[in-house]
Amino acid sequence: MVITRDLRLPDGRDLRIHDTGDGDTALVWHHGTPQTGALYEPLLGLARQRGMRLVSYARPGYGGSTPRPGRTVGSAAADLAQVADVLCLDSFAVMGSSSGGSHALACAALLPGRVTGVVCFAAIAPFTGDDSWFDGMADDSALRAALAGREARMRHAEQSEFDPAVFTTADFEALSGTWAAMGVDAGAADRAGPDGQVDDDIALVTPWAADLALMDAHVLLVQGEQDRIAPRTHAEQLARTLPQSELWFRPDDGHISVLDACPQAMDWLLEVTR
Repeated sequence: MVITRDLRLPDGRDLRIHDTGDGDTALVWHHGTPQTGALYEPLLGLARQRGMRLVSYARPGYGGSTPRPGRTVGSAAADLAQVADVLCLDSFAVMGSSSGGSHALACAALLPGRVTGVVCFAAIAPFTGDDSWFDGMADDSALRAALAGREARMRHAEQSEFDPAVFTTADFEALSGTWAAMGVDAGAADRAGPDGQVDDDIALVTPWAADLALMDAHVLLVQGEQDRIAPRTHAEQLARTLPQSELWFRPDDGHISVLDACPQAMDWLLEVTR
């Protein structure tokens, strides 16, 4: 059972929270772009099997959470701290996919002592300002538009269409099988409007307001070598920044199918956070 509630923040914004409510270890899931923040299978089943309490919240502009133009990747830490406080979570692990992995890392850097471990699947690395940062992306137009500001990124959202070339055959198989609920959720987030996606992309190509090098938590980076959205160079950049991290390459996986490593990654989290 998932309990959904809205949290009113001191600044007047609402955050929508999803919480399974019980478990020996708390794990906060950070969703990708676009997603609603809702919890779905197989995440729920995998957490339940391991006695983990699974929590997520919709980032501003998604799934019932109030938009917050100008937010940084690091802004997620203050929001997560308030979510954790209201749920009485003193410490917790974080896990995220794609841009969710980026936000999970920022939270770990900014909430030392509370975040016990991090798993990122296909995370986007901090923008270097170098054009090579885009190398390997099948469609980098949204992120390039974000460099020009919110108005330009909004115009892109109004005109763009999904490019199937960003996904591999393995990705499409995952979205029609094990991770079908993720595809359904992404569709729901996309239909709700562009605010969350636009602000995510702008946050990714501007300073994160989080120094990852100061992180003290255990980190696992899981990367598909065929990924056409977050190429392997991003995982390598993160690994250089995080010398305490482990990096798992999966040679046949793309951006979605890499999530098939979730069972092993959850087991890793349980082991390093004991």
